[in-house]
Amino acid sequence: MRWYHCVSYFFAGAFLSNALPHLVNGVSGAPFQSPFATPPGQGLSSSLVNVLWGFANLVVGYLLALRVGDFRLRKTSHAVPFGAGFLAIALLSAHAFGRFHGGL
Repeated sequence: MRWYHCVSYFFAGAFLSNALPHLVNGVSGAPFQSPFATPPGQGLSSSLVNVLWGFANLVVGYLLALRVGDFRLRKTSHAVPFGAGFLAIALLSAHAFGRFHGGL
């Protein structure tokens, strides 16, 4: 595997992890923080904005995982950077959004 495949899989995991809270909140009709809110990342965006932002993250994650190299989730060398990116953004999101929603 080439080094840039590893980087691509890391960011694929990060984008897919970021898609989850936006899609879940958007589909459930709940407002949630997004980069388009005022102030960015702190104010609340509408559920429609969150669905669109979550879907955009989903598309980018798909492109990075399945259009760069030959991603195989069963290959440890592919799953580790993907999982690391997913976990990194999940932890950062938990920390960043936890202060708004009673977490950390």
